[in-house]
Amino acid sequence: MRDGQPALVSRQKSSLVLVRPASRQMQANGRPVFVVGINNLGKQPVDFRVGQVEAVQHAAGSDFEMKVVTYEMLVQEERNRQVAAALLTGLAAGANAYSAANAGHGSYTTPSGRTGTFYSPTAAVIAQNNAAAQNEAMIAATVETGQRNMAALEQAVIKDNTLMPGEWYGGQLHLAPPVASESGRPKTYTIVITVGTDRHVIDIAQGPAGA
Repeated sequence: MRDGQPALVSRQKSSLVLVRPASRQMQANGRPVFVVGINNLGKQPVDFRVGQVEAVQHAAGSDFEMKVVTYEMLVQEERNRQVAAALLTGLAAGANAYSAANAGHGSYTTPSGRTGTFYSPTAAVIAQNNAAAQNEAMIAATVETGQRNMAALEQAVIKDNTLMPGEWYGGQLHLAPPVASESGRPKTYTIVITVGTDRHVIDIAQGPAGA
């Protein structure tokens, strides 16, 4: 039991591995995310390499490779998301600036029916100052969100690591979504985690929500 959730335990000659879902309920078609804890039981340093993790789904009598989504891939996805967010922020900031540039202009109609236009420098300055403040706040929020997401990835996602004797190491292991199972049956797959020369084989049955 880890943090109130049951964890699968695999014990091999020189290492111990704990695996549990990162959340209490996985998204139906989302990426499975597991928290992996590794302990070096031996007397020598051992290496853990994310590239050696294997995941295979078993469906319709066949096996399908499930791609391990590495830290580097997640960072690139976050950078792409930040670029898209920055473009949207830039468009919004441009719209604000355009509106502010045209502020202060107006038209009027007198009771006798005469029409005309006017310009108020004071109203224009107020609008431009407000737009500048809003733009700065939007850009700052976009940057802050990006930095927070990158920091979370850095801390949470499992990476290559050398474990000293007795040392614990762990983090989140992200996998590509499994293919749909027939008739709503549980999606079954196997994760193989290699630590040094030990191979830890974890069998997963991912059922539908509420099952």
